[in-house]
Amino acid sequence: MGFDGVVRFLLNLIWLIFGGLWLALGYILAGIVACIFIVTIPFGIASFRMAGFALWPFGRTVISKPSAGFGSALGNVIWFIVAGLWLAIGHVTTAIAQAITIIGIPLAIANVKMIPVTCFPFGKAIVDDDQLPAGVEPLFHI
Repeated sequence: MGFDGVVRFLLNLIWLIFGGLWLALGYILAGIVACIFIVTIPFGIASFRMAGFALWPFGRTVISKPSAGFGSALGNVIWFIVAGLWLAIGHVTTAIAQAITIIGIPLAIANVKMIPVTCFPFGKAIVDDDQLPAGVEPLFHI
């Protein structure tokens, strides 16, 4: 593990302790609620995918899925109304608390960067930095 790997690990560990665990639990709760109904299982799957990202975000990148279409757009509108806005409020609240300290400022910035994918998760993929496909431009990187 190089220097970058050590820094990512330390940032992820600090993130996990100071907000990541609670954010991931919020996504997991939203995913469980969504999986109760058969029609909303895709929303649950998206929520579980975001829970993993909220738990350990550093060293990951969000990219657009080129195959996303009208279904993703419609899913994003429904998601935003039902869960995205509330989860985004959780990110903002956590970012404010993290920004109080100098060490927490990078974590607060990462929290704010996650808000667009929190509000509109469909049509996006979360990949590790080392698995980024060639020629694909990331939407954002934490």
